[in-house]
Amino acid sequence: MTAASQLRLDIPEQRNAHQTELHPDLNRAHVRFVGLGKTYNGQQGPVAALHGIDLAIQRGEVFGIIGRSGAGKSSLIRTINRLEQPSSGRVLIDQVDIGEYDEDRLVTLRRRIGMIFQHFNLMSAKTVWQNVELPLKVAGVPKEKREQKVRELLELVGLEGKHKSYPAQLSGGQKQRVGIARALVHDPQILLCDEATSALDPETTQSILGLLREINQRLGLTIVLITHEMAVIRDICDRVVVLEHGRIVEQGPVWEVFGNPQHEVSKTLLAPLQHALPQELQSRLQTQPQSVDAAVVLRLQFTGSTTDEPDLAALFSALGGRVRLLQGGVERIQGHALGQLLLAVSGSTLGAKELRQRAGQWAQQVEVLGYVV
Repeated sequence: MTAASQLRLDIPEQRNAHQTELHPDLNRAHVRFVGLGKTYNGQQGPVAALHGIDLAIQRGEVFGIIGRSGAGKSSLIRTINRLEQPSSGRVLIDQVDIGEYDEDRLVTLRRRIGMIFQHFNLMSAKTVWQNVELPLKVAGVPKEKREQKVRELLELVGLEGKHKSYPAQLSGGQKQRVGIARALVHDPQILLCDEATSALDPETTQSILGLLREINQRLGLTIVLITHEMAVIRDICDRVVVLEHGRIVEQGPVWEVFGNPQHEVSKTLLAPLQHALPQELQSRLQTQPQSVDAAVVLRLQFTGSTTDEPDLAALFSALGGRVRLLQGGVERIQGHALGQLLLAVSGSTLGAKELRQRAGQWAQQVEVLGYVV
């Protein structure tokens, strides 16, 4: 696509008085929040939505922001294009404080930051072509250039045959593809995604995430994505930050946060993706062996600290006796092996403590859950 080579954010090469405060390692950050705070005026007084957010988003990465409802996700992402004005702190794009922008420069900035929404925000009386073309018409782009750009973008999002259709004639996934095409009309370097897949079914969600990843790789866009679904973070993001009550409670590479979450909020958000102990097994689990043939139940956790998959043959041999896999699995995220295995070991000459120690040679965390017959 010819527009790919034209992707440049029109930010003046100026430096402000605060520039010297930046650590050298952060100077390459595409978007940076410095001590960011946001307070709204509620009926019963001020309501703080964000508290002291310090965060750096690198150029070209897909960065996820996750948290429960009311965590401050939307408030944070909307400060990037100044749809929300921070109450304190700064937002820097390419090391330039956008809080100093006047209205004219904000217009230019917003045309260079694309945004897609949960509910598509399409105009029902306009065709797919007209919805994508509208921002270009408003910006005064000549007709010939508008037509070329819309044609390229509809091809990119796979809707070249739907250009005469109206939103009511489209599926949810197709509507979101129109929204993505519209967000790309000004050749942005940053794409903001506000719960972009929350209104879609799982299959359609996967197709949209695949399109976003393709756009990221093909056009070199920095994508900032907010969601409350950890599965979305796992499938597309490079790094993630977890928000709770307007504060950062955890952040890091996706594999690290998924493999070994440190905060209770992260663990809660990850719970739907993890296998809970089956109720049938839990009802039979005993804290002490009730017979000589009782099996020790072990839970092995693989946190991704190694890129090697567990050698199950060697593991089972080391545990001795009869080893049964009750539940679990291991997946790869960003090249790291993560997951858990639930094992029942019977007939081994080793005690529960020794079994846990042996299993610890392969798994990063091992827990003895109890005994079953």
